[in-house]
Amino acid sequence: MKSEPDVFGIDDLKRVTVEPWDGVRNYQARNMMRDQMQVGDQVFFYHSNCDVPGIVGIAEIVTQGYPDDTAVNPEAKYFDPKSDPANPRWYRVDVKFIRKLSRTISLHELREQTILENMPLVRKGCRLSIMPVTTDEWQAILTRE
Repeated sequence: MKSEPDVFGIDDLKRVTVEPWDGVRNYQARNMMRDQMQVGDQVFFYHSNCDVPGIVGIAEIVTQGYPDDTAVNPEAKYFDPKSDPANPRWYRVDVKFIRKLSRTISLHELREQTILENMPLVRKGCRLSIMPVTTDEWQAILTRE
């Protein structure tokens, strides 16, 4: 799961412990939250749009996907006037801080690992805020910490 550290970073998640992952306005990412993420799944927390983009921590999914009510709130930052509460367009999950990594595993470093060559994160043009990680990719990344 990707976020900009100056908007909401791993230290923010550590401070609040649990946070709704709202504001996702991409259908593919929405589908992953709604249909694939399960309570107890662990996720990498990735910082983007910063000096050294990379994986900085681990979080855990603590709720099943549920409608993102910011989409129907005209006062909310992520309001979507086409969203309908009776037929939700956007979903979110709640995430819980698990731990910070001992260091940032940079995007540059991730791209150098051949085992990760098919991972969406390292491919050009694949920058969703939520991306799947296989078990082999997860293990390979953690060995770099």
